[in-house]
Amino acid sequence: MMMMGTAETSDPEDMETPAQDEDHSPIEQVRLTVLETDDPTLPVWTFRMWFLGLLSCILLSFLNQFFSYRTESLIISQITVQVATLPIGRFMAAVLPATRFRLGSGREFSLNPGPFNMKEHVLISIFANAGCAFGSGSAYAVGIVNIVKAFYHRSISFSAGWLLIITTQVLGYGWAGLLRKYVVEPAHMWWPGTLVQVSLFRALHEKDKNTSSRTRFFVIALICSFLWYLIPGFLFTTLTSISWVCWAFPRSVTAQQLGSGMDGLGFGAFSLDWSAVSSFLFSPLISPFFAIVNVFFGYAAIIWVVMPIAYWGFNLYEANKFPIFSSHLFDSQGQEYNITRIVNNNFEIDVPAYEHQGRIYLSMFFALTYGFGFATIASTVTHVALFYGREIYERYKASSRQGKEDIHTRLMRQYPDIPSWWFHGLLAVTLLVSLAISIFMNKEIQMPWWALILGCILAFVFTLPISIITATTNQTPGLNIITEYVMGLIYPGRPIANVCFKTYGYISMAQAISFLSDFKLGHYMKIPPRSMFLVQFVGTILAGTVNITVAWWLLESIDNICQDQLLPPNSPWTCPGDRVFFDASVIWGLVGPRRIFGDAGNYHAMNWFFVGGALGPGIVWLLHRAFPDKTWIPLINLPVLLGATGMMPPATPLNYNMWVAVGTVFNFFIFRYRKKWWEKYNYVLSAALDAGVAFMGVLLYFTLELQNIGLEWWGNAGEHCDLASCPTNNGVIVDGCPVL
Repeated sequence: MMMMGTAETSDPEDMETPAQDEDHSPIEQVRLTVLETDDPTLPVWTFRMWFLGLLSCILLSFLNQFFSYRTESLIISQITVQVATLPIGRFMAAVLPATRFRLGSGREFSLNPGPFNMKEHVLISIFANAGCAFGSGSAYAVGIVNIVKAFYHRSISFSAGWLLIITTQVLGYGWAGLLRKYVVEPAHMWWPGTLVQVSLFRALHEKDKNTSSRTRFFVIALICSFLWYLIPGFLFTTLTSISWVCWAFPRSVTAQQLGSGMDGLGFGAFSLDWSAVSSFLFSPLISPFFAIVNVFFGYAAIIWVVMPIAYWGFNLYEANKFPIFSSHLFDSQGQEYNITRIVNNNFEIDVPAYEHQGRIYLSMFFALTYGFGFATIASTVTHVALFYGREIYERYKASSRQGKEDIHTRLMRQYPDIPSWWFHGLLAVTLLVSLAISIFMNKEIQMPWWALILGCILAFVFTLPISIITATTNQTPGLNIITEYVMGLIYPGRPIANVCFKTYGYISMAQAISFLSDFKLGHYMKIPPRSMFLVQFVGTILAGTVNITVAWWLLESIDNICQDQLLPPNSPWTCPGDRVFFDASVIWGLVGPRRIFGDAGNYHAMNWFFVGGALGPGIVWLLHRAFPDKTWIPLINLPVLLGATGMMPPATPLNYNMWVAVGTVFNFFIFRYRKKWWEKYNYVLSAALDAGVAFMGVLLYFTLELQNIGLEWWGNAGEHCDLASCPTNNGVIVDGCPVL
């Protein structure tokens, strides 16, 4: 999996320009964005910071976990917190009493130590974001609890779920602490993704004359978003996915397969629902246009070229037997595979039952998703080695040398550093607790102690090179497929063991990189390191606790949650992300990669994608060397192109259509022709749209959905593409679907 950055990176040869002297950062983008001054007298450990930080953390964790179960899985981003907490912080600074209280030893405390300042604001933002896995809205390990209870219909204790979440989230602190000196302090480790946040903080705090205008705009946009979501969220839900091709051809399976935005290829599908625009891919308003273009070309090539050729042209893997776009698993007859029949009483694969029911089949798109995932991983390694290898090596050597400190590192020296034993102690305690879970709760998580050690070794070994890649190229290759593949080969037949291994191996690394990114943000904003550490740690524990509490509540209170075949029509509780997580546990854990992608499976040819992905960047690199005057050749970024559909499924073509369209309008046309407006209001609008949808979505649930109140009419009957999920089976009528 490739996480998309939010700041553009330049060609390595152009990225650095000689600084005037050693007092400045050697990176031009950093010099242009980050202040080279500091005011150490600004208070950061304030009542306002704690109150808004705790409140933001709870709300963000609750909302993201709540929406993760819904068909359009809205993710409330850190930028929403940045924008929303500013007027509240300033309001508190205006109304709270400034009375000072003595605490002994000459210390004083005040509820209102002065104006609401930027450092408080940064800590609040980091507080709120601390519990989120890198690039997602909630703790990754919640997915384990979800699939055990909602898909496998087995039991897992609340304590086991909570400990899994906390240990997998906190384990990354240990890796981050061990590597912080290498990838945070050196000036060459510039973490381009943090510069967007730095720019936004400065825009919010330094332009006082625009503050009232920006605040009014935020409030108005939030109210409009809040009120509008009542229509696609309750009154007229068909507006979430408007697939006019299906309406034009109501009896044609092929037309609906082409036109459906949810179950087809999304030709012409669009939405008037912000949750569909920002689901899975985050708000398009915060993604630079270069990233949108890369994603669009990769998405268009895979969905609109490769898929039709594979499905209708060659009927690969008997594709016509299965829906064209689905994350479900099927048997050889095109029926949904009955997973419960192949799970024995020990929560392991029942081999005779599996052999009786037959091999597992995937939809054409789901199979290609894994193939392109393999290619993305391989191409990332080759691309980074060829285009950034020398640069990363030089920067690694620079990070190892003493005396190469820029102005930002020197300014941070005035603050007490985090004692190493904080990280080492936390790492030791977390590892011991994780070992205890694997030993004493083995019946619930299945993962043996040696697998935990292996997962931690993988995470630690990969954290440094991947964090260097992220800090220099803004690309973050993931370990999810690698960890699944490894565990599936050495310990097959146990689904929960596989996902636990993936979570400890992949997410602890991803969390470490997320923490390191936050540390770099604090480094640029001159936040005392110890305050950063404590805020991240407290936020992580609190967010994980809120995540598991919300998950437990919804899993226990909503009948048939995540079972899209059993839910009422148009129910939002389809859990698209957890469906993919469950399928992965079956493919890699229960059945195992040998029976899917190996010699005993149907899709062993997909392994050639590893080879193609590895060779592709080499071809681009050779072309660049042969034609150095062609400046467009290095812009061909195969990891981004091949990984463009990495979020599909659970994301759908509708999400990509709208994300690309809206992102192009704001980050190309408005950015180019109305730059002043974009600079002043773009991020504010993004935050307001997210917040308005989130608040109305929760209000609708508590006031209407809990009471089973709904409207039944044509506008609430889905996208009207019922035939899109029908298998065509070479023109034979399947399950009553008329093929015309």
